Amino acid sequence: MINHITAIEFLDRARELPVIDVRSEKEYLQGHIPETLNLPLFNNEERAVVGTLYKNSGRKASVLKGMELVGPKLEDFVKQLHKITDQKQLLIYCWRGGMRSESMAGLFQVAGYEVFVMEGGYKAYRRFIRERLSQPANVIILGGLTGSGKTELLHLLEKMGAQVLDLEKLACHKGSVFGGFGQPNQPTNEQFENDIFAAWGNIDPSMLVWIEDESRMIGNVSIPDPLFEQMSRTVMIKVETGREQRIRRLVDEYSKVEKQDLQNAVLKISEKLGGTNTKTALAAIDAGDFETVAGLALSYYDKTYNHSVLKRKNQKIKSVSIKSDDPFKNATLILEAGKLIK
Repeated sequence: MINHITAIEFLDRARELPVIDVRSEKEYLQGHIPETLNLPLFNNEERAVVGTLYKNSGRKASVLKGMELVGPKLEDFVKQLHKITDQKQLLIYCWRGGMRSESMAGLFQVAGYEVFVMEGGYKAYRRFIRERLSQPANVIILGGLTGSGKTELLHLLEKMGAQVLDLEKLACHKGSVFGGFGQPNQPTNEQFENDIFAAWGNIDPSMLVWIEDESRMIGNVSIPDPLFEQMSRTVMIKVETGREQRIRRLVDEYSKVEKQDLQNAVLKISEKLGGTNTKTALAAIDAGDFETVAGLALSYYDKTYNHSVLKRKNQKIKSVSIKSDDPFKNATLILEAGKLIK
């Protein structure tokens, strides 16, 4: 018997059981439930053939073609599953929880497995996570000008037991035109949302959740609207530190980047920097004068950040001055300020 379960039941069981995505490779790469394995019933080309046949000749013709394509692969599917898991229960989903899920589930049931299929498939999962991200949580924003060390503080807060949602880590990007250096390739926007939800599922909404202040776009991916709305209307702890300290931090982080890459990044913001500042920054990179480059970049990013703070829907902001060189002492100050502001 094939068991059909809701998205919430499916994700709850996924904590313990292997999950198989039977969609094509292209669909999987576009977006999938995190920690799932791709075992496609049809590969990209086969899916296109079956889909075209369904559109032009109807369901019967497409089903027959699908059976023709899948038949020789049935034994291999079972062998692959044996390699994937030694458990006798598993979870399966496709796009809508239809024929692809049913076909694979039926095969694996015959092979001796108890199979659970998600009702509505991946489409239902996507709808479910958007609804969940709309639910209010006890979010607090860690803000501050570029170079204030917010990301380091966020990581320290997590080590000290605070709940943290690290959007930059999930996005594989630090947010500015310089933010992609040293990072893996960014996920698709769809996968970014899926990964956010996976992290969100481990959070206790009754406790504080620390999130670094971000623009809606982090590189090429976008924070989901429901979460961004929460971020824009909650309170903020704003880190304040000296300009020289911020310049030093930026120099430490970016001086090892290839000069040509830095220059290309500067050119992306040349319109905002202005012609003279752009020329100065490019020449400074050639000369290895990274302090000058950092100072010019801060002049631009400080204006941009201050403008974004003014647009926040909640203007309840508490500034915390950071002067110590002891990172844990600074993180403790932030943590205590968060408790007071809530």
